[in-house]
Amino acid sequence: MPELPEVEIIARSLAAQVVGRRMTALEKLDWERMVETPDLPDFRALILGREIVAVGRRAKWLLVTLDAGWTLAVHLRMSGTLIVRGPEALSDTHTHLVLALDDGRRIFFDDQRKFGRVRLLDAAGLRLLDAAHGPEPLGDTFSAEQLGRILAGRRTKLKPLLLNQAIIAGIGNIYASEALWIARLHPQIPAADAPPEQVPALHAAIRQVLEEAIANQGSSLRNYRTSYGERGHNQDHFRVYDRAGEPCERCGEPITREVIAQRSTFYCPGCQRMPVG
Repeated sequence: MPELPEVEIIARSLAAQVVGRRMTALEKLDWERMVETPDLPDFRALILGREIVAVGRRAKWLLVTLDAGWTLAVHLRMSGTLIVRGPEALSDTHTHLVLALDDGRRIFFDDQRKFGRVRLLDAAGLRLLDAAHGPEPLGDTFSAEQLGRILAGRRTKLKPLLLNQAIIAGIGNIYASEALWIARLHPQIPAADAPPEQVPALHAAIRQVLEEAIANQGSSLRNYRTSYGERGHNQDHFRVYDRAGEPCERCGEPITREVIAQRSTFYCPGCQRMPVG
């Protein structure tokens, strides 16, 4: 958390507020490990005076395109938020980075758990970040046939495979559980054993849950907010995630919570059965 839909909403809401503005000061940076590259003196020098040209997303990375060929890449990890606030706003103990804009507003990076990371990348660094991630599941080239090729021959369990950012970009714990429920696939099926006739259903389910979450402004379970500071409401539409013990809306069987690859996984044992034989 945040996953692809939340980062996409943050990118859109941030772009609407800051594109065309210049960064005039690094007002606060009290957690130096947040900046992965370059070193801090270069980061401070290179960021100042840069114009924000665009804001986008790659996988779970927020990409703030700057002039002079630089990109500010931000990963929010578990608890990060990136919110635009007015000149009167005060930072608190969870605010670890503040960037001032030329109109008096500031961009606040709040992160209660200090897992978030920032990179200032040139064109080569941006290419490396892109190459480290698999295809975008909402991209035009991501097809059921491509998903079938990804699954073929892999013995990794289906749920952990969907979370592997090098294989498919942007899917996290929430939306993997939701997509597998829609496709009626057990999360512990080895990827290669997924019935071929169900691969198109999984492809469609992945796209469905991501598109629904974007339409619902993301899922606010704990810290996630848009860059306006607003909560999303996709959590009101979960089918299985965080619903352990509640009846499945499809078959009535109680939803099960199980830890798979160190992540909480929610599924229906009634209509997401392991294949026999």
